[in-house]
Amino acid sequence: MLEQLSSVDWYPLWNSLRIAAIASLLVFFLGILCAYYVARLPRAVKGVLDVVLTLPMVLPPTVCGYFLLLLVGVKRPLGMLLNSLGFKFVMTWYGGILAALVVAFPLMYRTARGAFESFDKTLAYSGQTLGLSNTYIFWRIRMPACRQGILAGFVLAFARALGEYGATSMLIGYTPGRTATISTTVYQLYRTNDDAGALFWVLVNLAISAVVLLAVNMLEARQKKAVIK
Repeated sequence: MLEQLSSVDWYPLWNSLRIAAIASLLVFFLGILCAYYVARLPRAVKGVLDVVLTLPMVLPPTVCGYFLLLLVGVKRPLGMLLNSLGFKFVMTWYGGILAALVVAFPLMYRTARGAFESFDKTLAYSGQTLGLSNTYIFWRIRMPACRQGILAGFVLAFARALGEYGATSMLIGYTPGRTATISTTVYQLYRTNDDAGALFWVLVNLAISAVVLLAVNMLEARQKKAVIK
């Protein structure tokens, strides 16, 4: 058993984890930024921005990947500009970060926006009457009060980025040791009739997903206890 594990190429796991970690970290700040400002806009404007920002959540991931290729493809104006600056997102592992970011962003955005909208604004008003700055109120009052929902959104975004396949396969494909992720490896092994190898990576993905869901459940339980208190 140990000999079999030692012979496994763990690159897909490492690549998936770093892509998911970097993408979810970027999504964390972008999601909070967008959620905070969108929640304060008039209802009509908020509705339009909601559609735009959450569209990747309802579109097929392959469609998201297709749009990304239209945007940063090597023969597209923006793609050519980025390539001249040393940034190539097609068939590179960090292109997977862009794909995961686009697909996972709506989860973080919607969760954070819900947390901000449920925030008791009288706490912010009280802070303002005491002469506290908006920055201080945001980081020391609003964020701690909304932390459970925001953390849940971050965990869900990480899980979505880790399991992303459609946009990732469209943008970076599958190259062993370069762009392979868990999801693309499962498909490639299944396509080549390596059922045992595909099952191994499925089990790895299931184990990680179970841990992520357990973390989300624990965060939700803590949030409910906080509300009861």
